Amino acid sequence: MIKIKRRLNIFIDESGDFGFTKGSSELYGVSFTIHESDDSITSDLEYLNNRLKKANYDGMIHLADLIARRGDYAHFNLKQRKEIFWSIFYFSKRVKVKIHTIIVDKRFKNNKTQLHMELAGKINEFFNSISDYMNEFDRVVVYYDNGQDSLGAIIDTLLLNKTNVEHRIEFNHKEKRLFQVSDMLTFIDKIVYKHNNNMPMTKAEQYFFSVKDILGIIRQLKPKRLYK
Repeated sequence: MIKIKRRLNIFIDESGDFGFTKGSSELYGVSFTIHESDDSITSDLEYLNNRLKKANYDGMIHLADLIARRGDYAHFNLKQRKEIFWSIFYFSKRVKVKIHTIIVDKRFKNNKTQLHMELAGKINEFFNSISDYMNEFDRVVVYYDNGQDSLGAIIDTLLLNKTNVEHRIEFNHKEKRLFQVSDMLTFIDKIVYKHNNNMPMTKAEQYFFSVKDILGIIRQLKPKRLYK
């Protein structure tokens, strides 16, 4: 009997920066979307694409630009932008994945070194927690485009001894909708963190999300989270 090789996909994206000067981000987030290739997402992609078609958009979804109404979304009104957001949100809710986000509050750090150490520690803790699970697969493909070299170096270092892991840097961002789920998570989980810790949101965030929206996001994504 031929053994079917199993593959696990881990899509990683980040939000924030390593800076500590005026104008730097207060929060740094890293999100993980975990998908077993055995679980087909064909019908979920069809659902997403149909919703996006109604919103007259078929490109990559980048939430920071979407909320701020810049880049590809500069000429979209609020209704259209909300339709795009809820399309990727409900796609993430229905598709068979598990999610996790790490948030580092930079207000309690003094420099890049401290941020780097905490990020490395939390990501290492996460990888250790799913190590046995990862070992069940013949192949684990980590999708992270090294958008930030420091984070890419942390990921590569922590996965160095995993012989079944491939870190893929080059891939089609528009095509990989699960990568866009991680992009979404980095943004909305920072908003959730702000809500839970009484931090002010930006004007664009306040304009886009109501408190009811935030509470609904928290509730609806809870079953997907590895740590609830």
